[in-house]
Amino acid sequence: MKLDLSGKIAVITGAGSGIGKAIALQLAQQGAHVCLIDLNREAVEATVQQIKHNKYLANAYPCNVALQKETTEVIEQIGKDFGTINILVNSAGISHIGKLENTTEGDFDRLYQVNIKGVYNSMHAVIPFMKKQRQGVILNLASVAAGVGVSERFAYSMTKGAVLSMTFSVAKDYIQEGIRCNCISPGRVHTPFVDGFLKANYPGKEEEMFDKLSKTQPIGRMGRPEEIANLALYLCSDEAGFVTGTDYPIDGGFIRLNT
Repeated sequence: MKLDLSGKIAVITGAGSGIGKAIALQLAQQGAHVCLIDLNREAVEATVQQIKHNKYLANAYPCNVALQKETTEVIEQIGKDFGTINILVNSAGISHIGKLENTTEGDFDRLYQVNIKGVYNSMHAVIPFMKKQRQGVILNLASVAAGVGVSERFAYSMTKGAVLSMTFSVAKDYIQEGIRCNCISPGRVHTPFVDGFLKANYPGKEEEMFDKLSKTQPIGRMGRPEEIANLALYLCSDEAGFVTGTDYPIDGGFIRLNT
């Protein structure tokens, strides 16, 4: 079977909701034993129960990826529990709306801690396992905001640009150890975050604003988490064995077709 992940141990951060959850479900369906990391214990355990209900393999590891000691301990525990780690997907992340002038130091530091340091912490903890077995796949979630200007996303764009750069660096430095590292850059994707944002900032006008945001993609709609997960599955599979050091936009034409 193509894209078969049977026997693979996959660590997915931010797996309690949204894109991370969709990736966890997809990888589990293809045979991977998924180890799910999320700050929200209730959410990540619910994802595990959903996966197990469908007769697939999953375990929950509540963790704050912004804390290196905690992240290292959790990933080392996963390594002990299963003897190896084959795949790491860094999906944990937070957003922020604002220009430079109305981005506070607290906002900036909060985005850095999760979106940059969290990715660093997870990769830093996983690399020793992958080097030892001379095989591994790392997939990071960047954003279209990493490479093009997006209005009022100053701090968020900064963090996703860093994710893009870290991806290229890790791919270059560990190619001889058999480790592949790529990233995905989604456009707007319809997740619970979007619904919460619209409810908080545009009460009574949620449908109107949802339609407006959807139309910023030339394809005329937002992406679905499952569509991002399909691409993630390919990049984590052996079928993508010739792919490393690459960023994959999945954006409904946002980057190339917006003129």
